[in-house]
Amino acid sequence: MPDISTKPYLLRAIYEWCTDSGYTPYLAVKVDATTTVPMEYVKKGEIILNISYGATSGLKMDNDAITFRARFNGVSRELYIPVHNVLAIYANENGQGMAFDVSTTAADLPPPAPEPVAAPAPGLAAVPAKTSEVSHVPDDDDEPPKKGGRPTLTRIK
Repeated sequence: MPDISTKPYLLRAIYEWCTDSGYTPYLAVKVDATTTVPMEYVKKGEIILNISYGATSGLKMDNDAITFRARFNGVSRELYIPVHNVLAIYANENGQGMAFDVSTTAADLPPPAPEPVAAPAPGLAAVPAKTSEVSHVPDDDDEPPKKGGRPTLTRIK
């Protein structure tokens, strides 16, 4: 049995701590082909997202991915973030939270072994699944970060 990662549990715990303390939880995410985020807000292959109750709809933090809907410039968007791609979760007001090492992203991982598929019942035809590949190219502007605009992250040991 493979080891279960503690990362999704820690993400949920810090999120709960932020909301219980009245802070705004933010996620720092490494963007690759497996993430679905508004690419126009990606800077240097990363995006910072407000995941507070008021900023999201249908937030679901599973062991594999974080999914929710959020408005960007007035347009509702579906977001999908593999847990493996989360760089940090922190409180925007004070920077307290937790950072994670993301040396490999979800796109670098081998695909999971396919599940065995049962044969359809007699008289029923199997419907092929739709597949679509979306290529996301991160925006790598070489602009230095603006002073005072981005909160700092304080590591807690």
